[in-house]
Amino acid sequence: MLVATATAPHLFWITSRAAGIAALVLASLSVAAGLLLGGRLLSAHRAELRAAHEALSLATLAALVVHGLTLLGDTFMSPSLADVAVPFVSSYKTFWTSAGIVAFWSLALLGIAYYLRGRIGVQRWRRLHRLTAIAWLLGVAHALGEGTDAGQTWFLAMVAIAVTPALLALCAIWVRRMTARRSASAVRARAATRNPRPATEQP
Repeated sequence: MLVATATAPHLFWITSRAAGIAALVLASLSVAAGLLLGGRLLSAHRAELRAAHEALSLATLAALVVHGLTLLGDTFMSPSLADVAVPFVSSYKTFWTSAGIVAFWSLALLGIAYYLRGRIGVQRWRRLHRLTAIAWLLGVAHALGEGTDAGQTWFLAMVAIAVTPALLALCAIWVRRMTARRSASAVRARAATRNPRPATEQP
């Protein structure tokens, strides 16, 4: 009874805090699954990865909605709907708050785009979907820059465990793409050296 009484004034804040942590973990797992799909690192399990990626993405969005809306009931901060939904409106840690808001809307729009990819075009959708990694990184920055637990050892350890696999997969894909581009450029350069264009005759 005493615990419930002591917790009641902070219930909305605690709920938002828990939902934010859950969203960070879910988003990191979703990004990792998506990168494994895109990088074809586990091609034998594509169907399972795709289902897990979609479920984790939807769970992330649900947790983010709870994370933002429950703050409206916090009597200490007393934010408005605009404060939690519109970038650069809130006066509380404006940059980090805005990073989180931009991350949410980016993930939400990219999530909707997944179900409209037939109309958008698969190739165009794939290019858009690559922005998911940037939105995720913004969310991580928001958690580290504004989160109440950001300086706590347990929180930093949890973030490292959740974020590192996705970050390593992202780096591996970036390195592979850069290596492929350099190899293609080297091949074109060798081809140009072996078959130089004829000089234009002067009149």
